Amino acid sequence: MRRQFMTGLYMTIALVVLCGIVYPLAVTAVAQVAFHDDANGSLVKDAKGNVVGSSLIGQQFVDGQGNPDPRYFQPRPSAAGNGYDPTSTGATNLGPSNQKLLDAVAQRVQDYRTFNHLAADATVPVDAVTSSGSGLDPHISPANAELQAQRVADARQLPLATVEALIGKHTTDRQWGFLGERVVNVLELNLDLDHATG
Repeated sequence: MRRQFMTGLYMTIALVVLCGIVYPLAVTAVAQVAFHDDANGSLVKDAKGNVVGSSLIGQQFVDGQGNPDPRYFQPRPSAAGNGYDPTSTGATNLGPSNQKLLDAVAQRVQDYRTFNHLAADATVPVDAVTSSGSGLDPHISPANAELQAQRVADARQLPLATVEALIGKHTTDRQWGFLGERVVNVLELNLDLDHATG
């Protein structure tokens, strides 16, 4: 009995050391060496070096009253808490035939057209009016960005070509050339806009 107890105790100690200390330290060391930025949250800093967000988590760009700020590109809607809350990540779980979802999307389409000064029959990209599965998506489609470009250019008194060039700069191609879609990182684009306008 004592022999079995001691064997179990030694195995427990060995596994605690191996799985609870050695393995986590090895993974942390590899992550810090090979994937330093990713391992530390992919933090994004402004021109002054202040952390303003993460390139992996979306955020809202609002004015002092909590309304979408016309000077900034707006992200896709978020169903995570009050919007882009990483502690409450998740989708709406409403099916495509759910009337609540249909009404919300119809309202968002109308609001999007009004906010961006588009015609009443203008086609609106799906990512502009639906939330992602996580509710934290930091990207929008290039089509969504292009439709917002004129509003942002007008609000910042920048040439449209300058804003479109920044969209192109922050457009990421499909992963490995075939996975997913081309996307634009909203936070990084908006930081570049702030830099361009001082």
